Amino acid sequence: MHFLIIGAGIAGLTTALALHRQGHQVDVYEAAPSLREIGAGVVLGANAMQALGHLGLHDAVHAAGFAVKRISLLDEHGQVLNDIDTRPFTERLGYDNLAIHRADLQRVLLEHLPPGVLHLGKPLERFEQHDNQVTAYFADGSSAAADALLAADGIRSRVRLQLLPHTQPRYAGYTCWRGVTDGAALQTLAGRSTESWGAAGRFGMVPLGNGQVYWFACINSKTPQNPVYKGFRLADVQQHFANFHAPIPELLALTTDEQVIWGDIIDLKPLKHFAYGRVLLLGDAAHATTPNMGQGAGQAVEDAAMLAQCLREQTNLHAAFRLFEQRRLPRTTRIVRQSWQLGQVAQFSQPWLVTLRNAVMRRVPNSVNTQQMQFLYER
Repeated sequence: MHFLIIGAGIAGLTTALALHRQGHQVDVYEAAPSLREIGAGVVLGANAMQALGHLGLHDAVHAAGFAVKRISLLDEHGQVLNDIDTRPFTERLGYDNLAIHRADLQRVLLEHLPPGVLHLGKPLERFEQHDNQVTAYFADGSSAAADALLAADGIRSRVRLQLLPHTQPRYAGYTCWRGVTDGAALQTLAGRSTESWGAAGRFGMVPLGNGQVYWFACINSKTPQNPVYKGFRLADVQQHFANFHAPIPELLALTTDEQVIWGDIIDLKPLKHFAYGRVLLLGDAAHATTPNMGQGAGQAVEDAAMLAQCLREQTNLHAAFRLFEQRRLPRTTRIVRQSWQLGQVAQFSQPWLVTLRNAVMRRVPNSVNTQQMQFLYER
């Protein structure tokens, strides 16, 4: 079959690769005139690495990333609230949790796509469904028709908004700065990802290999696009987190303003359907989640692998899309909801709630951590 894929992010490129390797014709249409590097990291859980293995991409992606072997939750003073050694779990599965720079992941995916598949500078205006095809119309006046249209155009998807105009992004109540910094001079623990929770906010660090560290800093804000935080420079972030434990102030001191990306944390309230005739929603267009469980990119990769599997099992396009929806909706809905709830707890700012939360987190039994890892990583 012939598929039009709208969007050349992780979901779009991975899906294009998965379907191309099945022998389908794919064309990816991206609004941006070029695919610029985005200076942030992503975590691909063992579930996503397993899905990449099914698509023949595991080794290439793994070589560009860095295995995360331990996940630690700390308070602002560096005291451990919860600590998970993921190695027994990932070694049994045979797949690592991998941290990777988003630009490196994008590069690997592009390298495996044949020439002529990606079409840049093609903002989608609208689409029309017919009995036996879908036609996409672009801002430059051109159009393209195929058997199906796959919407991988992100949380503000033009495709989804045409289908479901009321599905606007949902603001989570906090805003975030991100950066990738050369932290080779710092005493960071290799393979250990940390989040430090305090009344002033939350700070996370993820090693990417070659001395690079991906970091993020979250602060509560009652209003989205808060002009105060929009005007923040790196020095303001440094001042806000100055009392957090080492090496957080030191890492920020090694960062430059040019390395920092700012944006509000948003997600998409769970949808009831992903399949709409010959149109299918994928990735953030279907189930955008807050980053609190590190599953945004992973769920996009899972979508690609599952769609390929459904098309193998069902030769009828509509049946394949319905099967995809049936298999993916419960899992993505649970992840979106749990991630939202975790973010609300992580962003507690009242001192008494912070004290209570930290006391509870210190007492979370290992069995709860194991159950959560089984849900996330065992597909």
